[in-house]
Amino acid sequence: MTTATSRALAGHRLDDELILATRTLAGTADLASTSRFRDDIWDLSPALHMAHQRLLKLNFTALPPRFRTTAKEFFFALLRNDHPYGEREQRIQTIHSLFSRVKAFLVWVDKRGVQALGDLGQNDFEAYDQHVTDQRLSASVMAAKRSAARALWIYRSKISGDTLSSDPQIIWDDASAGTRPSTDRHGENSTARIPEEVLAPLLTWALRWVQDFSDDILRAQREWISARTQTYSRTGIIDGTTPLERLTAVLDRYRAIGRPLPRLTQQVLQMVGTDLDLPVNVSHLAREAHMHVSSIKQQGTYREMVRAAAAELGVGDAYFQAEVRGLLDNQTWMPALRWDDITEYVRLLQAACYIVIAYLSGMRDSEVKHMKRGCLTIWRDDEDRPIRHKITSQAFKGEDSPEGVEATWVVNAAAAQAVRVLEAMQPEDLDFLFALPPTSRFHRRTREGSVQTSSTTVKAMASFMKWINIYCTEHNRTDGIPQLNGRTWQLETRQFRRTLAWSIARQPGGSIAGAIQYRHHSIQMFEGYAGTSASGFRPEVEAEAAIARGEKLGDIILNPAPQRLTGPAAEEAEIRLTAMQSEVQFLGKVISDRKRLDRYMRRHDPHIYPGEFVTCVYNPDRALCRREAAGGPSLPDCQPLKCRNVALTTENKEAFITWLRRLESTLANATALAPYVRDRMEQRRAELTDFLEANNIPTSTTKETER
Repeated sequence: MTTATSRALAGHRLDDELILATRTLAGTADLASTSRFRDDIWDLSPALHMAHQRLLKLNFTALPPRFRTTAKEFFFALLRNDHPYGEREQRIQTIHSLFSRVKAFLVWVDKRGVQALGDLGQNDFEAYDQHVTDQRLSASVMAAKRSAARALWIYRSKISGDTLSSDPQIIWDDASAGTRPSTDRHGENSTARIPEEVLAPLLTWALRWVQDFSDDILRAQREWISARTQTYSRTGIIDGTTPLERLTAVLDRYRAIGRPLPRLTQQVLQMVGTDLDLPVNVSHLAREAHMHVSSIKQQGTYREMVRAAAAELGVGDAYFQAEVRGLLDNQTWMPALRWDDITEYVRLLQAACYIVIAYLSGMRDSEVKHMKRGCLTIWRDDEDRPIRHKITSQAFKGEDSPEGVEATWVVNAAAAQAVRVLEAMQPEDLDFLFALPPTSRFHRRTREGSVQTSSTTVKAMASFMKWINIYCTEHNRTDGIPQLNGRTWQLETRQFRRTLAWSIARQPGGSIAGAIQYRHHSIQMFEGYAGTSASGFRPEVEAEAAIARGEKLGDIILNPAPQRLTGPAAEEAEIRLTAMQSEVQFLGKVISDRKRLDRYMRRHDPHIYPGEFVTCVYNPDRALCRREAAGGPSLPDCQPLKCRNVALTTENKEAFITWLRRLESTLANATALAPYVRDRMEQRRAELTDFLEANNIPTSTTKETER
């Protein structure tokens, strides 16, 4: 045993210290029973406050023995919030993630044969840098691995023994000059957006499951639960019926519908066998007849009844009694639901609810997972019509408290329906809506108050996509989820919020699934996030809107017409667009460098806002919409016929002409209008005509049409 190893395994002055002494513990956790410095495995779970997170531990036995004390002192400082000047407090989850990267560095050092961290020099740091580079990881992951190693240098004052003797970043910066991609992302959201060709069928099918198929699955689930929770009387009499009467009724029902008796699975048949002529699932028949299975197996009369029915009807898959009512293209989506499929169907229904809620609310995964029974409230008008649907949950990110704070999101009717489905799915005494459903074989094993992890949800969504494509193939449908570049899209929980922000910012004129209008829904999203939670959703949408605006301005710049803009602010707009053109490179019609455009719009925003009727060249001193300079214009409050910030593109002119034609068409049937309405419309037509003529926009076509 080396000197470093023996020193690492000896007693330590901090052995009795509680690692979580400065952390807020969750629920009824007892600080005295939490991990201490001397333990080889530190349990971080008592400091976890999110119900969807599982046990987190730091296992120091996985580290080389001679480096364990150094690692323990380092992570003890992180957990106890004993940081060097300038270092910030880190969450439990971040510390747990950091452990694996520190472990990778220490294992590499151990394999290199270096006896102490203090012996590492320039050649060693260059070798580790090359080792990380050779793994062909993303730039952010490589940077994280280097940062984890450098953290041992930053926290050297908190480590009493062996640690780095020099800053490896000096070597890495010199080695990477001009070659390594920059890791400074300026807060850019790197989460992938779900492509439209994937999102459209995915959301369509999720809505079908929630709105059309859920009743069938929930009724089958209730039947499944009832069959497994039934009680038996000593006499066999239940509701005044005998076992013979109930079994007779069950077998008669099978005969009436011409359905085979349920058969044993091949696995069960091999394990227990059967002494009947056919492999009948007697246990399933007993459940349906509210009898104990031993009654059928031991009673000769019952056995003969089952044998005769099996000989007459044969055996096949077991199905639920619940009739399938959900329609798809005017036909039931399934002839009947198989008994063996209910566990999977309930799991897929829960995944469909997650997709609908996550995308149509903008909630983070942790916020969705903390929804509880009764979280949905509906604001109704005097005639009991729903006006607003609101979901109350717990928000964590950006909050000062690790327990999170209560927050409210405004959602639409589809998301509200998904919440109601989840409430019907879970037992009434269970609060969390994303706990494992009662049909799951792990339902009883999960600890109280726990919900699905993010990885469990990701797997369920992948199964949902797989079911969609299998169903479409079997039924010759064309609305499955396509592959992209030969690969199935990998859904992640973070992608829904990212995609919604993009969708709202772009505000397409159409709709998804024939129901959700983005423009209307964006108002609800902003209304919900303007309230209690520091969710950061509005800045995400605003960032996407800025990029979309930059791309639109790029289209204007690429317009080959000599006069791209007209109107009072056209000259100012041209000056700003020229400056933008000199800063941002436009190659073809599509801006090739989106990141460069993002940086430009954040740093040098030209404050030109393309709209349907006008392109606002925003100057707060001339603005009539009365917005502060930092906030930009309020396009809904725009006064385009009077404001001096107005510039006009070809699309803007066409929108005004269309508006004028609609006015004139309405006025052509003026006898149906009230005098006041007619007078206001004539006044508006005159103002609009004067505006168009003042900006050299011909109106002769509309006047000739009127004559």
